[in-house]
Amino acid sequence: MAVLAATLSGCMTFGSSRLQTDQVDYARALAEAQKRQTLSNIVGLRYADPPATLPVSSVIAAYSFDGSANASASLSTQNNAPTTGGIGAGVGFSTRPTFTFTPITGEDYATAYIRPLAPSLVLPLIQSGVPIDVLFRLVVQSVGDLQNSAALSGASSAGDVGFFQLIQVLRRLQLQGMLTMRLESGASGMRVFMAMEPGDDGSKEAVADAELARRLLKVAPGTKEVEIVYGSLEERGARVPIITRSVTGMLTEVGAQIEVPQQDIDDGTTLTTVARLEIERRAVAVIHVGQHVPREAWISIERDGRAFWIDRRDFDSKFAFSVLMNLTALAQSDRERGGPVVTIPAY
Repeated sequence: MAVLAATLSGCMTFGSSRLQTDQVDYARALAEAQKRQTLSNIVGLRYADPPATLPVSSVIAAYSFDGSANASASLSTQNNAPTTGGIGAGVGFSTRPTFTFTPITGEDYATAYIRPLAPSLVLPLIQSGVPIDVLFRLVVQSVGDLQNSAALSGASSAGDVGFFQLIQVLRRLQLQGMLTMRLESGASGMRVFMAMEPGDDGSKEAVADAELARRLLKVAPGTKEVEIVYGSLEERGARVPIITRSVTGMLTEVGAQIEVPQQDIDDGTTLTTVARLEIERRAVAVIHVGQHVPREAWISIERDGRAFWIDRRDFDSKFAFSVLMNLTALAQSDRERGGPVVTIPAY
């Protein structure tokens, strides 16, 4: 009885102690599930399968304790038999977490996955330290008349050399702290401005990079700040037009860069791997294909008897994949949760 009482009294502090563990464990589990779902969609789109989205909307972790105690005794004087007795106690513990999934459908799906991401939503990430070359390779289809790679563009799928020259020179300016983004509230929404100013103490290389960026962007020489607008412009000057991709577009482009087996291309299962120019040979996120998942896999899935994974030792690919997931989360941030739900009790 004393043991049982001590055990049950200790349960009073169980909730607060479990929070420290459960919060981290469930966060990691959800992040891992989101990574696998994103990779699954990338690979699926490589083979023309529609993306599947079933985000977790709630997690309910329920715990229960059961305790019991019993005692018995018998006394007999017949034939000098000894007195007998017994005592027992038991404690049971169980956990029954419940996960609720909310499918994204209708207008929510169109907003989150089909519509291009607004420049005012994406470009401020540059100010947060996200490399501009990685960001542009993922989310920007074109800057003015400079085209990024396009999976469904046939012979011209590799894009323009000028596009990759631009993102490389912008990255050099960013590393030197000479590229800044500014948001301004306007009548039609948020306006985005980009400054490329080396300053008086800028090196000759920085000044040359800023001038090269202005030439590629086709803005007037000496322009310190340009406005980034969505769409296309006949007249340039201090405004630079860009076309952004949707989440589905980004996933498709990353998937198109997977070096799949030649047999899949020959038999029409998928298209030829998107071409890459000499100036940018590496895929933005390198996804490997093989028969088995290696121990070095950072994230992996299996599909049609093959394994697809990203190597944990490939920091650039892991970082680009994480940026892609952040962009997906941004696209979903404005949608309202609702619609049907699927609740799965995990006993």
